[in-house]
Amino acid sequence: MTDPQTLLRSMFDAAVASAQPDICVPPHLPDPPAGRTIVLGAGKASAAMARTVEQRWPGELHGLVVTQYGYGVDCDAIEIVEASHPVPDSAGKDAAERILALAGAAGPDDLVLCLISGGGSALMPLPADGLSLADKQAVNKALLRSGANIGEMNCVRKHLSAIKGGRLAAAAAPARVLTLMISDVPGDDPATIASGPTVPDPTTFADARSILEKYGIAEPVAVLDHLEAAADETPKPGDPRLASAETRMIAAPQMALQAAATVAEAAGVTPVILGDAIEGEAREVAKVFAGIAQQVARHGHPAAAPAVLLSGGETTVTVRGKGRGGRNAEFLLALAVALDGHPGIHALAADTDGVDGSEDNAGALLTPETLSRAETAGVDAKARLADNDGYGFFDAVDGLIKTGPTLTNVNDFRAIFVAS
Repeated sequence: MTDPQTLLRSMFDAAVASAQPDICVPPHLPDPPAGRTIVLGAGKASAAMARTVEQRWPGELHGLVVTQYGYGVDCDAIEIVEASHPVPDSAGKDAAERILALAGAAGPDDLVLCLISGGGSALMPLPADGLSLADKQAVNKALLRSGANIGEMNCVRKHLSAIKGGRLAAAAAPARVLTLMISDVPGDDPATIASGPTVPDPTTFADARSILEKYGIAEPVAVLDHLEAAADETPKPGDPRLASAETRMIAAPQMALQAAATVAEAAGVTPVILGDAIEGEAREVAKVFAGIAQQVARHGHPAAAPAVLLSGGETTVTVRGKGRGGRNAEFLLALAVALDGHPGIHALAADTDGVDGSEDNAGALLTPETLSRAETAGVDAKARLADNDGYGFFDAVDGLIKTGPTLTNVNDFRAIFVAS
């Protein structure tokens, strides 16, 4: 059998490869319109998506997409702008303003081709009237530390924005708007991916207010005043401005898990996909998954070893400590503590976009020897977990996985291998 660490990395690589834009974009490209083709987009995969469109498009086009710093690629007719994620910056604000203006200039014979992927919400931070970029940055930072899930975060973002929650598509009416989406959210809800700039929004200002109240976020005052005023609600399902808007989901977490499962089967390992939409506190999810892995090892359920437990989705981290680490490192550190050096279990957890939170790693790798190596290095796993320092822990044991930008994003990938 393949070495467990090699197998885990091969499965992760296959998951990432399955969602590359040059594979998933071409089958969904439409015929050219009678008028102009305007390409707009945002997200960690948007630049690579734009390059694929350019390479395959039979006529003229122009446009602008915004991606994360380091995720840009060379395009000829489509301008690529890089901006900050997960906390937005002025480069993203300026790009979003220009994107909205390009959409507003579209005519009835034009096609607005929107390329949307995970990360697009922070990358298009165009504040609603009366709000500043600083207001949005403050709320974003608070939400990131609060433990709010992605649906909750994006509900708030939509109601502080001039471009999200269907507003981009409304600006382009009556042009045809076709959105190609790569999903990075649990459940693949188009209205949540990048805060759904071209999709009707079923949430309300009241929902956004409730979320801030739930997590005790009471600043900035301008944000609370804006949500209370509720002066300009997002376009809802049935809004006539979105009548010519269509969305196609071209890649999603389940596809990535299935690609990884194929690799496992080829190696003689039984894959068990636990779910593509797992949410919850990373350390609590880890405890549950540790129990399932030990059930496989002890009793051969839900599959006999050798087996690998696969899952996707997006866990959360309520930040209480001062350490470094994204949700995947936190998950894996909590898993290490729960497994306590179980001799037959290895695991990998990483973000398919190549960035775990805001760090320089995609995730990390856990082996049965990880805890003993940490003890030898004088690193206390439980103390690091209490300090939210998954990055520091795995850095100390040489367990970090660094891929650099992958140019796609189908959310988190977790694989727990149980040897026979």
